[in-house]
Amino acid sequence: MVGQSRKWMILVASTWIQAFTGTNFDFSSYSSELKSVLGISQLELNYLSVASDMGKAFGWCSGVSLLYFPLWVVMFIAAFMGLLGYGIQWLVIRGVISLPYFLVFLLCLLAGCSICWFNTVCYVLCIRNFPANRPLALSLSISFNGVSAALYTLIANAVSDSDSNYSLYLLLNALVPLLTSSAALLPILRPPPPHSLPLTPDSVRCDSLTFIYLNIVAIFTGLYLLLLNSLSSESTFIARILFSGAVLLLALPICTPGITYARGWARRAFYSKFEGSSFNLVDVEDLELHKELIGRESPNRSGRVTGAKEGFLVDLIEKDQVAVLGEEHPVKWVVRRRDFWLYYAAYFCGGTIGLVYSNNLGQISQSLGFSDRTSSIVTLYSACSFFGRLLSAAPDFLRDKVYFARTGWFALAIVPTPIAFLLLAISGSETALTAATALIGLSSGFVFAAAVSITSELFGPNSAGVNHNILITNIPLGSILYGLVAALVYDANIQSSTRVVIVGGSMVCMGRKCYLDTFLLWGCMSLLGLVCSGLLFLRTRHAYDRLERTRNRIQSA
Repeated sequence: MVGQSRKWMILVASTWIQAFTGTNFDFSSYSSELKSVLGISQLELNYLSVASDMGKAFGWCSGVSLLYFPLWVVMFIAAFMGLLGYGIQWLVIRGVISLPYFLVFLLCLLAGCSICWFNTVCYVLCIRNFPANRPLALSLSISFNGVSAALYTLIANAVSDSDSNYSLYLLLNALVPLLTSSAALLPILRPPPPHSLPLTPDSVRCDSLTFIYLNIVAIFTGLYLLLLNSLSSESTFIARILFSGAVLLLALPICTPGITYARGWARRAFYSKFEGSSFNLVDVEDLELHKELIGRESPNRSGRVTGAKEGFLVDLIEKDQVAVLGEEHPVKWVVRRRDFWLYYAAYFCGGTIGLVYSNNLGQISQSLGFSDRTSSIVTLYSACSFFGRLLSAAPDFLRDKVYFARTGWFALAIVPTPIAFLLLAISGSETALTAATALIGLSSGFVFAAAVSITSELFGPNSAGVNHNILITNIPLGSILYGLVAALVYDANIQSSTRVVIVGGSMVCMGRKCYLDTFLLWGCMSLLGLVCSGLLFLRTRHAYDRLERTRNRIQSA
């Protein structure tokens, strides 16, 4: 029982880390001021955003460091990288020191790397401590990364009532993750004993209800931040009250071990009342089922199925498919697979576009004439990203009622993105901007969270850390390409437009034309991502169906 309570405390610590370390999501809140202070163009500002995302290209370093250092050391290395990267940027934007553009670029790179290291710590915590219900733990933990921008807006309004004090975000980005790491240290230092992790059927039922409780608390937290965050800008007193409420909601899951103990006592005291219960979200036999399938069905000695039909489309869908979920695949094998590159393209044209859009929200809202609404729009994206991440657990919650392969859910999640960019291309109204931001936040949030579980299922859980870090190299690549196009279009419209204003010595493009071509391009790319995700679903659904049929056969036996 002690081991069970400790694993829940580790999950709570993981949600804290995720909630306060998504510091890249508030880039739009201070990017305009950073551009003004440095006296740089939109293209050069885009490169700083790219530098933050490029940290993910070095995500493999965090995995390698775990071979030599304990988790808590890696966590604090990430915290101090963020302290240095964001702290020095804060000194620059406050005018305390002056640095050349290249050094600011390196600071953004260092800060972005710290985020990736934090994410790796959280992934490993969930994978190690929740072997039987890994997708539920991952989706819950990753979802809290989506509320980071809303939390930082709340903290900034609670600390200062100055509407122009955007540099405060950089100071918070430097200090808050370090404080959060200190708060999460004790649970991480006390992991559950290995013998306590295998689950009995009774423990599985308890875990199922506990996950429902934690998801309900998470939904209330997201609604609280989404609906009440705008009130925080009215006064520091209101902001402090709202922030206290947010902290209380984040701390509420600490009661989980107590609930676990209470359920155990009630089950022992009133066993007969619970004996007929069969409610279950997770299957204790899943891991053994994967092993059985892998051992029994491994065509071509590598878990692949080769199609016998001919034709380009049939060949694309059926040739060299993954036959069994959960089989471990080394990196050199993964990068030669069509499944991986379809997956890579779908992520590149889906979730990555959403992240680049969020990085440009400050300039987008400013060009449309809604600069005073930037914080609330960033908060909306953050909150919707949070709910999208929570929704990534839908395949597990609905498995007994509506079964659908996780790659199919992944494809459905990309659908709102092209719709959102179509809205933005058609109208430049505040309503269109708000609706599009919400749709993109939901879509990209789902993609970010579901991708970790999909990587684990398609290419193996033990290799997920390395394989997923290879997958997310598309984020800095997309940030460079998508952001470069957006910046070039923006700067070109400055030169040709008559609606240009000067803000802090920098020229600002005004009007829908500034981003119209960018929205059209991003919309077309997201349609390509939708096609790739659909092909990935067609190639992998047989493996998901095989696992589900075997599970049903075992349960009915």
